[in-house]
Amino acid sequence: MAQTYELVASPRDRVGKGSARALRREGKTPAVVYGDKQPPLSIAVDTKETFLKLHAGGFLTHIVTLKVDGKEIKALPRDYQLDPVTDTLVHVDFIRVSENTKVTVNVPVHFVGQDKSTGLKRGGVLNITAHEVALLVSANNIPEHLTVDIGALNIGDSVHISAVTLPEGATLVDHDDFSVAAIVGSAAGTSEETAAPAEAEAAAPAPKA
Repeated sequence: MAQTYELVASPRDRVGKGSARALRREGKTPAVVYGDKQPPLSIAVDTKETFLKLHAGGFLTHIVTLKVDGKEIKALPRDYQLDPVTDTLVHVDFIRVSENTKVTVNVPVHFVGQDKSTGLKRGGVLNITAHEVALLVSANNIPEHLTVDIGALNIGDSVHISAVTLPEGATLVDHDDFSVAAIVGSAAGTSEETAAPAEAEAAAPAPKA
């Protein structure tokens, strides 16, 4: 089940740059709710509260209940804009969701089993090739993350997305069986292996004429 939280919002009667600046001076951020075959709804949310949710992690994968004039709207943040200079929140886009809504989201990948990996114990390095995976999933069943076990990997081994368990009903946006991570030899290990034969050759006695 996707995590949820609440935000109190107020409807916006006016739109435009002037209105947006006035809202920001009041500590609010302009936002829009769209989707579900309904007209877009212009709202304003508390900047501080929304900014804290943004930096708490999972902002684009957690369902929010927007409380607008006594009504509740289930929504999912789809995009946001930050000021390029001050890094403050400028605008948020929400999409309405219901029990039947399916959305495309980028889900982070978490890795476990590092303490059991023979490859890592031998000095190998975990090379992550997919930090996130795009899924088409029910809005009510968005996972916090996908778990990838690398405990059985040795140097030269890799794990592909086909070996990763997906949430029930979820499908991959990219249907290729791409690599998620691999254990590769470290640069130091490679240098030592290359240097060893050279050292042995230098230490060997010169052949007699």
